[in-house]
Amino acid sequence: MTGVKRKNFTGDLKAKVALEAIRGIKTVNEIGQEFGVHPTQVGLWKKELQEQASSLLRPSVV
Repeated sequence: MTGVKRKNFTGDLKAKVALEAIRGIKTVNEIGQEFGVHPTQVGLWKKELQEQASSLLRPSVV
């Protein structure tokens, strides 16, 4: 069997794709085609960003 190399995506690309998906201006398919990512992956990165957003934006203590 020939070795099929997996694509490695940077965190920056994942963030750009997820933010684009959250905006909701384009469809998941359009975003996937634009960035060269499978639409399922776009949905997973969007979900991951939404789940982790609360930990990024912790309340500040004054």
